[in-house]
Amino acid sequence: MELLAGYDFVALSLLAGALLITGIIAGVLAGLLGVGGGIVIVPVLFHLFSLLGIDEAVRMHLAVGTSLATIIPTSIRSIRAHHDRGAVDFELLKGLGLPILGGVLLGGIVAGVAAGGMLMGVFATVALIVSVHMAFGREEWRLADALPTGIIRGAIGTVIGLISVLMGIGGGTLGVPILNLYSFPIHRAVGTAAGFGLIISIPGTLAMIAGGWNAPGLPPFSLGYVNLVGFALIVPATVLAAPWGARLAHAISRPALRRAFALFLALTSIRMFLDLS
Repeated sequence: MELLAGYDFVALSLLAGALLITGIIAGVLAGLLGVGGGIVIVPVLFHLFSLLGIDEAVRMHLAVGTSLATIIPTSIRSIRAHHDRGAVDFELLKGLGLPILGGVLLGGIVAGVAAGGMLMGVFATVALIVSVHMAFGREEWRLADALPTGIIRGAIGTVIGLISVLMGIGGGTLGVPILNLYSFPIHRAVGTAAGFGLIISIPGTLAMIAGGWNAPGLPPFSLGYVNLVGFALIVPATVLAAPWGARLAHAISRPALRRAFALFLALTSIRMFLDLS
């Protein structure tokens, strides 16, 4: 199967434009809300790959793997932007780095052998939970005055890494609300979670490349479960837009945006559950 076969110039231009716009939105959200651009990129890629007729058996794997690859440069740009504002807790990154990495390696193994339906189910379930939190949660809610230490802290990092890889997202989607619940100021939680994305995306991408190497049904221009066409179109837009979101995060009130994004996630989750049925 040829990835671009059967599409005229206008159709291809529309698809390219959709990917570029997706990259811009993902980059802004990564910097603004700390949710990680993957929460937008994965469902868009999944449906674009469906339009292109890519084998259903590898469609979700490609969306997850390609999304993880795009998070690498986005996270680097986002970390630099937040670091310039003193909003990255590098001590916490050191403390959570190994547990997150352990979760990433476990998640990479699971994602490489899991059926596409399982990955869709994980994404839809977590996206629905996140949407409810963003719609109804309050930033002043707290579980404790500080992040737990020892085994509990390690377990938190492992879960963040594991779920993030299975969903193809950066650590911000889970990391920001968790840090906020343990009394991290929201701007510092957003900046630090950008670092989670880098810890997750590099080994996660390598795991998806290895897990999908020579898999049947892959489209051209793919390294395992990472499609280079999607990567090349999305990355420039996300890298450009991530600092915009970081600047907005320090300049505006965000309740309405949180609710709008929660609605997007809820609709995306429902659509994926319907696709699974």
